[in-house]
Amino acid sequence: MSTMSTMKRIQYHQYGGPEVMRLEEAEIPTPGKRELLVRVLAAAVNPVDFGIRSGKLRFLTGRRFPRGMGQDFAGVVEDVGHGVTKFKPGDAVFGGLLPRPAAAFGQWVVAHERYVASKPPALSWERAAAIPVAGVTGYGAVLKAGRLRPGQNVFITGCLGAVGRSAAEVALMHGATVSGSCRITAKDTAESIGIEPVVDFEFDPVPFARRFDLIIHTAGELSIRRARSMLKPDGRIVDVVASPAKLVRSAFTPQYHVMYGEITPKDLQTLAQGATDGMLAFPIARTVTLDDAITALTELQTDHTPKGGKLVITPSAQ
Repeated sequence: MSTMSTMKRIQYHQYGGPEVMRLEEAEIPTPGKRELLVRVLAAAVNPVDFGIRSGKLRFLTGRRFPRGMGQDFAGVVEDVGHGVTKFKPGDAVFGGLLPRPAAAFGQWVVAHERYVASKPPALSWERAAAIPVAGVTGYGAVLKAGRLRPGQNVFITGCLGAVGRSAAEVALMHGATVSGSCRITAKDTAESIGIEPVVDFEFDPVPFARRFDLIIHTAGELSIRRARSMLKPDGRIVDVVASPAKLVRSAFTPQYHVMYGEITPKDLQTLAQGATDGMLAFPIARTVTLDDAITALTELQTDHTPKGGKLVITPSAQ
């Protein structure tokens, strides 16, 4: 257990834009029942982190402040709470946090053991941290909500985003033919993964009429009407960009399904093995220290830079 009582973490005292983020001192949390205290060695950024901070998920996160940021992390177990049997101090782990306790952008974090897995030795801290939210969401969209079978045709909007690329690589691993949309300037990258054809976000759906068994929507605009025109009669649409209106729509549209990625140790281990074997990339575009993270987070949200992979935050020297 750390002898320190405080740590540095990025937090905010009200919902809002990038301007509300602060790097401040906070109490090192104490693990409760079935919880782990983890010394964070890498944390990865997801678009949902900005949505949580803006207050779009306040129905889940509540109004208690200050609040931390960040869901994906990798690090070393420092202490365990009552009832923990799978991990012990010194174990290398990675995992995710739910929206309410999200606080991975700091030096320590408390996580429930049901959302944590052992980190393979061959996987770096940074690459392990890049897996949980994007990996589990893409994996679930393809194999759970999407019910993919070998030989099927899949179309993925935003096929080079973190979730889209994860979904594409999982589908390819399982014998599917994958097409998708992305920025046309990144077409060569998408084709190098095995995605074909690759189209711009503003594509004409007519040439794709009744072609796909599964459409996964991760980015851009694709109306249900347009998506259904591209589906085979028994096809499925899986939308990972959830909203209350979409959830209502999904209740009345049999082919349309809205999903949230649910992190499980089993799925984390499967994805980590795929990354270790070179089948899943989880690319990293930029790594910064905690001291420089607010600037990098602001640039990512406002300028959408860097592109081509995850922003990963590592702790400052302690």
